[in-house]
Amino acid sequence: MGRVVLVTGGARSGKSEYARRHAESLPSPRVFVATCPVLDGEMDERIRKHREARGDGRWETIEEPMNLAKVVQEAREANVLLVDCLTLWVNNLLFEAQTAAGDLGEEEMARRCGEILAVCRAHAGTVVFVTGEVGMGIVPESPVSRRFRDLLGRCNQVMAGGADDVILMVCGLPLQLNGRRKE
Repeated sequence: MGRVVLVTGGARSGKSEYARRHAESLPSPRVFVATCPVLDGEMDERIRKHREARGDGRWETIEEPMNLAKVVQEAREANVLLVDCLTLWVNNLLFEAQTAAGDLGEEEMARRCGEILAVCRAHAGTVVFVTGEVGMGIVPESPVSRRFRDLLGRCNQVMAGGADDVILMVCGLPLQLNGRRKE
């Protein structure tokens, strides 16, 4: 039965670094699942820095902005998967829905998260998810920004509810919010 770890926090809180170090403390093979599309030069630079941080050759990288359940299901040989990040995954899903003149509601978001958790439980190793905590600030001005905040909030609640460990990063320090079972 797979183990699920959720690492959350605000922008620049240290969540990706913490998640990477945690994943590297576990036996390989390791898979890094990148959900971020390259949209501009600044994002390309951020991605380059993340690649350098895990550049010791002990990582396989899979770029998948949408179908996380499929990636987890197909990475059977990996002892640890690091998915960075759910925040951009939700953004990608919302963008796809709006581009297709459709809608992405909280029930659908919860269903997709439940699907991911189910394949994580069937995985033999550990799956570490990174996500942003965006609901602790002011109410966003635009409807699409509020929709994004609400969808990510629903995603984070479902994923935290199914995780074995939830870590909140604040100022580079990990705060364990829960811990259900030992590795």
